[in-house]
Amino acid sequence: MHIALYPGTFDPCTNGHLDIIRRASQQFDQVVVGVLRNSAKTPLFSIEERVNILKEVTGGIPNIVVGSFNGLSVDFAKSCGARVIVRGLRAITDFEYELQMAQTNRVLCPDIDTMFLTTSLEYAYLSSTTVKEVAAYGTDISSFVPPYVAEKMREKLNLQ
Repeated sequence: MHIALYPGTFDPCTNGHLDIIRRASQQFDQVVVGVLRNSAKTPLFSIEERVNILKEVTGGIPNIVVGSFNGLSVDFAKSCGARVIVRGLRAITDFEYELQMAQTNRVLCPDIDTMFLTTSLEYAYLSSTTVKEVAAYGTDISSFVPPYVAEKMREKLNLQ
């Protein structure tokens, strides 16, 4: 079985994330969406909420498994049996950071490769940070995230 890991904080999960998840699901027998507990960030949603949201929005994709992890993505990939880490690229600015991480992961575990998927053009501008900022002002985010995520964001931010 060919297993891939798609790691991230997913705070919140955007349509861009789902684009990468769907496309990766067509390339691998199983894709593990790994929700990172990142101590360097202060997430809007708890780890449990992010996992549950991702399970809900990926429920129609049969070969997706959602879980959470601490530490290095490459270590979680090994524990899942993944031989590939999938990363999405929006712009050239993403590439420099992602390449450095891929090379570091390759040194740490030569058996795990990184596959870059460029985000579809319709989502190339989109980031979780932007979505949170726009949502905080009460602006409609329905074109940025799945309806379920928009609903959860309204609840979390106490918006009507």
